[in-house]
Amino acid sequence: MPFSLSAYRREWFTDGTSLRREILAGIVVALALIPEAIGFSIIAGVDPRVGLYASVAIAIVIAFTGGRSAMISAATASVAVLVGPLVRDHGVEYLFAATVVMGIIQILAGLLRLDLAMLFVSRSVITGFVNALAILIFVAQLPQLTHVGWQTYAMVAAGLAIIYLFPRLSKVVPSPLVAILALTAVSVGFGLPVNTVGDMGKLPEGLPSFAFPHVPLTWETLRIVLPYAATMAAVGLLESLLTAQIVDDMTDTDSDKRRECAGQGGANIVAALFGGMGGCAMIGQSVINVTSGGRGRLSTLVAGAFLLFLLAVLGPYVGRVPMPALVAVMVMVSIGTFSWNSIANLRRHPPTSSAVMLVTVAVVVATRDLSLGVLAGVLLSGVFFAGKVQRMFAVEREVSPDGARATYRVSGQIFFASVDRFTRAFQQDAEAAQVLIDVSAAHFWDISAVGALDKIVSRLRREGRKVEIAGYNRASADIVDRFALHDKTGVEIGAVPH
Repeated sequence: MPFSLSAYRREWFTDGTSLRREILAGIVVALALIPEAIGFSIIAGVDPRVGLYASVAIAIVIAFTGGRSAMISAATASVAVLVGPLVRDHGVEYLFAATVVMGIIQILAGLLRLDLAMLFVSRSVITGFVNALAILIFVAQLPQLTHVGWQTYAMVAAGLAIIYLFPRLSKVVPSPLVAILALTAVSVGFGLPVNTVGDMGKLPEGLPSFAFPHVPLTWETLRIVLPYAATMAAVGLLESLLTAQIVDDMTDTDSDKRRECAGQGGANIVAALFGGMGGCAMIGQSVINVTSGGRGRLSTLVAGAFLLFLLAVLGPYVGRVPMPALVAVMVMVSIGTFSWNSIANLRRHPPTSSAVMLVTVAVVVATRDLSLGVLAGVLLSGVFFAGKVQRMFAVEREVSPDGARATYRVSGQIFFASVDRFTRAFQQDAEAAQVLIDVSAAHFWDISAVGALDKIVSRLRREGRKVEIAGYNRASADIVDRFALHDKTGVEIGAVPH
């Protein structure tokens, strides 16, 4: 999608009503980012400020550089789980260095148009990805719901009631924000014994400072960080591009995924230079933003800026926000993210599509690795597609009355998955002295198809037959001319002798 300055302006400057929704949606997201960022920091084995500063920097930068408005990017679990060994063995400064290299790789991915790889991700894989994330979001709330008092369950239930019922009274303020504020007031006012944001980890004080990673600028350093950086970049881009597609569907709008790749890279570089870890798009917070009314870049910017304000100015007050309020918001996100239609569609959709969706969900949930689940789904989609296409061809045989001439009319797609059946179709041929293979309704896709044709022609000629091939389309003729070993017949492309 070419960059359009007028479209970019529309993503920022909206009418007054939308402006209010954008700001309020960003505030809700900022509150929801805090426990997530702290939890991801713990996963990575770093101080909570590393995840929180990363979320601030990435959200603010991606608001300007990203290709998908209203999408939220910050520190994420999918990246955090990858860097634990690096932090443990070499220290947090090497994490910052790896995040810089990660950003450079993502910028190069944008320049090389690697976003086009999304064309090979089927709708079934995306549905499986969404459902798996919904399950993981819900499972991630379970530690806050175990070994706790009845007050926690009551507050979660009250939070869900506010979230779903308040919009019937008013939609001026996002209901998740109302739930957070109301439950915080009740928790503080009555001194309820529930977990708070402050219990998750110590919140940082003050603003992040700019600094280059304190690592030796040597090839040895690059050798250490490059494998982590490459994996982080790949996982981050995969999750970001899939989340962008989901937000596209939710808002019925399009996005510039090439710019999103480069934008994610720039955001990660800035995050590392301000003491943050790597991150990417977050489907949970993106869903919160969209369902709260966020549609433009301003909501993303407000999320990052308000998070910085909360950390720098209101840290002690933010620490008193009850976790049940945020759990209620995330449960709402889980319910809203899950594609409930996919359950009914298991019987209506083709079995192969349902299998791809279920395998994607199973692998993601079992491994907690989004990239592995998507890879499994894409590979299975490819296998099913190849199996389907390899049956989309036919070979019809017609023998002249005197038995001297046999004509084989080939139709359909000949490629690596169909060459075995294509070759076997010629094994039981008539004992005709002359053989015409009419390929005017067929297409030869690869060197495997050309090799199968070579094998057929060579066998027939060894048996003393006169073989003629006619009717190549232009693309098939080009690949046959380049790679075939049998002698060309000289028949004009597209012409079939009678």
